[in-house]
Order: sequence, then structure tokens, then C-alpha cells
Amino acid sequence: MVLADLGKRINGAVNSALSNTQDDYATAVDAMLKGIVTALLEADVNIALVSRLRNNIKGKLLESKGKSMNNAQTKKLIQKTVFDELCNLVDCDNAEPFKPKKKKSSVVMFVGLQGSGKTTSCTKLAVYYAKRGFKVGLVCADTFRAGAFDQLKQNAIKARIPFYGSYTETDPAKVAEEGVAKFKKEKFEVIIVDTSGRHRQETELFREMVEISKVVKPSQTIMVLDASIGQAAEQQSKAFKESSDFGAIILTKMDGHAKGGGAISAVAATKTPIIFIGTGEHIHDFESFSPKSFVSKLLGIGDIESLFEQIQTVSNKEDTQAMMENIQQGKFTLSDFKKQMQTIMKMGPLSNIAQMIPGMGNMMNQVGEEETSKSMKKMVYVLDSMTKQELDSDGRIFIDEPSRLVRVARGSGCTVFDVEMILMQQQMMARMAQGAAASKQGGARGMPGMGGMPGMGGMPGMGGMPGMPNMPGMPNISPQMMQDAQAKLRQNPSLMNKMMGMFNGSGGGMPDMGEMMKMMDDPQMQQMAKQFGMGM
Repeated sequence: MVLADLGKRINGAVNSALSNTQDDYATAVDAMLKGIVTALLEADVNIALVSRLRNNIKGKLLESKGKSMNNAQTKKLIQKTVFDELCNLVDCDNAEPFKPKKKKSSVVMFVGLQGSGKTTSCTKLAVYYAKRGFKVGLVCADTFRAGAFDQLKQNAIKARIPFYGSYTETDPAKVAEEGVAKFKKEKFEVIIVDTSGRHRQETELFREMVEISKVVKPSQTIMVLDASIGQAAEQQSKAFKESSDFGAIILTKMDGHAKGGGAISAVAATKTPIIFIGTGEHIHDFESFSPKSFVSKLLGIGDIESLFEQIQTVSNKEDTQAMMENIQQGKFTLSDFKKQMQTIMKMGPLSNIAQMIPGMGNMMNQVGEEETSKSMKKMVYVLDSMTKQELDSDGRIFIDEPSRLVRVARGSGCTVFDVEMILMQQQMMARMAQGAAASKQGGARGMPGMGGMPGMGGMPGMGGMPGMPNMPGMPNISPQMMQDAQAKLRQNPSLMNKMMGMFNGSGGGMPDMGEMMKMMDDPQMQQMAKQFGMGM
């Protein structure tokens, strides 16, 4: 997302103030505010909103500093104040938005200008609700734009969403009425109506919207706004508000323009809730919007709550239940490991997932999403090449019968070394499962590496993240510790090359386990392990 640059600049200004020991407190605060203000203005945030944010932050920091505080408390105060004021900047402070109910038909009507991404957003919202178990239908009431029905039809077929439209009927109100009546008769729970757009706010467009609204009686009217217009979004949303009285907004094209922050703050100023933001062209590039989550991801703090929600959405409940039973018995099979990989792959681009995990966003930027995706696909290929007997085992079958390694490597197009590395990762997860089973009396339930969260599909290696209860035996890794470890690796290229060689090597054949053991004896590796709370 282009807004990532804004997050880096705000973070840079805050970190500079936190590490400034030469200047007095007031000077350090002024320097930090200058950096934040410049970054926000360049992101097209309204100057009046920026000025108010600056005054609020400065007032709170200087007022609170009067009390006796140590360095750690001062740092917390600065971070919390900046975070809270950025949340206020994009928060419309409105009531809870509309939520559809099961076994009850709800109509959602979309309005907006042509080219803002209405039709694509209709499909994205349909997929969002369908994933959550709702019966969803799409109605194309856009009879003005040539190809509008074809576009919706194509999107709906791709997303496997039922749709309704007409090539011959020119009255949009009649098409909308027929489509909504059809889906209501078939007991659909969410009916999404796509309406016409224009190149500018025309009287004809507003009259048409009112007619359709009278006919379909929507439970919610959503306006779709193009984020690239920046703070001009305020005037546009006000004009539509007066005519169609919409209850919520979806901001699109947040991935491709630096003015997205300006659009969000401008819309928030109208006191109309933003419920979703579009972050890409694909149907899954669609995020539920909340001020705290948005600012957390913007600043690289992470958003564990959204991550859990996404995991619950894509997880298969039956598979999760079976996995939970295995874990309670201290087992974690290759089949369980495969299901975890599939859950992660369903969650969309890895960069989006990384942004939700504290400290992982920067790491993903350094490693590269393409390389990480390739490694994960390789894991799936290897696991797909295993027999049911092998998948249902704990992996020891490969130690007893090494010929299986060669067969799986050939079947997956990988090397024997690649297969062994995947088995090693599964063994690490199995040890975590054993630890979870051993401490079951202490109430630790959940997926390995998921900090004992009940009923979650799970992602490997997420134990001990801030904001999550620690699993017994799991290290408590903070974002700062991750950054320190990365810095040490960058300072020692030879150590980094050894690690990269160990995990990405593809020479084929059996790995030299002696080399691995030597690496573990390296004093710097031991020091890093101690820092992460792992004995070596």
C-alpha cells in the first residue's frame, strides 16, 4: 500500500524523538511534530485537521510531562498520544454500522460516481458476506453504462455469487425491484444492488437513486468513493449525503495513491462511517475498516484482532476440531501441518498478513513477498506428494524408511533437502503441541504457535506475540527483539549467509548435519537464541 510510506515517515519522526538525548523535551517534541505534520500534508490531509492534531499532541505531551516521569514512561506517553490522535483523525465517532442477520433478507444499495469502483466493490462485499456464511445475491440496476451487466456477471461467476440483471429493460428501478423480489422469494439474506454512476453529480443520477431506493427499501445505502481524490472526498460525500442519505462509505484504490490518508480523514470529518477499504484489484483485496486497526497497520504495530477474524473466516471448523483433538493428545501430524499451510494460503497476500503481526511488516519487506510465497507453495507441493499414511503420521516414518524422502522429492519437483527442511518445521510444531498437551491443566488450549487461542485455524510460529497469551515453553518475542536480531544479522553477513544457505539451499541429497550443528555452536547464534528466550 502506498500509505506504508506515510507510516514509515511518522514512525521515523516518533523514533527520532524517542532516541533524542541531546535536546530538551520540548525541542524534541517540536521536531517530531514537524516530521508528522509534513508527512500528513504530503498525504493530502486537510491543513485544518493537521493543525488540530498538532495542537492536541503538543498540548497533551507538554501538560503530562510536568509530572515526574522516567524515560520509559515518557516514551510510552509519546507513542500512546501520537497513536490516539491519529485514530481520532480517521475516526468518524459514529454509531455501530449496519450488520445483516441470518434468516432475514437485507438489501444493500450502492451509489457513487462512475469509475469509483462500485461494481467491483459490490462483488467484494458479496464475497465478504458469503465467506461468513450468508446467502448473498447481486442485482445489476445499472442500465446506463454499456457493459455494466456484463462486468457484474463476469465478477459474480468468478466469485460464485448468484446474480440478476437484464439486457433489454432500460428502467433501473424496475430491474432492481424484480431482482430484489426474486432473491427475497428464494430466501437470500444479503441482496446487493449496484446502481448507475455518472461522470459528475448530475440531477438525473440523484433522481434515479431516489427512485431505486423507494422501490427496494434498502437496509443500508453505501457510497463508494475513489481515494485518489484526496480531501476532495469531503465535498463529494456531502453532496451525495444531501440527496441519497447514505449510511456508510467504502473507499477504493487505497493501494495505488498517496492521497488515501487525506480521503480517509476528509470523510471522517463528515461523520459518516467508513466500513471497508479496497486495497487492490482482486476480490479478496477488501478490508473491514476500523480506526485503531488502520493506524496500527500504518505504524507497523500490527493488528492481531483482524488476523484472528481472518483466520476464523477461512478455517474449516471440522478440520480445526480434529486438529484440536490431536493437539490435546500431544500429536501434530503432517496432515495438520498441511491444513495450516492451506489456511495461510487462503488468507490472501502474505504482505497483508505480515502487516497484522507485530514486527513482521518490516521483515516481509526485507525478505520479499515473492520469495516467501514461493517457499510456501513449495511446502504445499511436498505435502501434496505424500500418501495418506505419511500425512497421518508424525513424520518419523521418513526416518524409518528414507526411500520415501526420495519419492516425495521426485513427486514434488523439489530436492531431498527441501523435504527434510519441511519435516524439520513440522517436528518443531509437533514439539509445541506436546508442550501444549503437557500444560493442558493450566488452561492452555489452541493451535500450536497461536498462544492458546481457542478454536483458531492457526499460523505456525506466532506464539508469544504481543497482545496474545504465551503458550508454555514459547519465547516472548517483541517487535523490538525482532528488529535487534535483524540488525545483528545485517552486521554479520557471514552469519546471515550461513542461515540463508541452511534454509534456501538446493544442492540436493542429504544435508550436512555436522555443518548445522557447527552453526548452532556459533557464539553469536547462541547469543541471539538467548535473546529470544530459547536455550541452545
